[in-house]
Amino acid sequence: MLLARIRLLVATLWAGSLWAIGYLAAPTLFATLSDRALAGTIAASLFNNLAWLSIACAAIMLVLVWVSKGTETAGIFAGSARNSEVKSRRTLMAVILVMLGCTLVSHFGLQPMMGALRAAAGPGGVMESAAKNEFGILHGISSGLFLVQSLLAAWLVIKQ
Repeated sequence: MLLARIRLLVATLWAGSLWAIGYLAAPTLFATLSDRALAGTIAASLFNNLAWLSIACAAIMLVLVWVSKGTETAGIFAGSARNSEVKSRRTLMAVILVMLGCTLVSHFGLQPMMGALRAAAGPGGVMESAAKNEFGILHGISSGLFLVQSLLAAWLVIKQ
């Protein structure tokens, strides 16, 4: 029971941080600051911190699911109930791993490429450079991964 509550707390922290930064803080930066390059730099910093928080939450969730493997099924002897528990645990692990994968691909794959384009663009910003289209494509892929992760985060919280 305690492990389930801790899992819920970690899942809520993970989901809430995704939603707060991705759908509240970052859009507010671009809507508020007149300097879009500065807004992008601050947003990139927020997403960097979010990536490390996501990695930590995924690791904690995986450990909690693994540790709860024997404690939550104690006293359950019916075969179908046990099979349902195993299937549920596998699905939970898969969702956590997909969310972690989205973070890793975005943070270690896409973000460095986007950062390099921003750095090469100079003071005018990437949207004023020749790399505008390439940055837009990378940003679109990153946004798609973030959407997938956000939806899976909702599922994760609901299933806890």
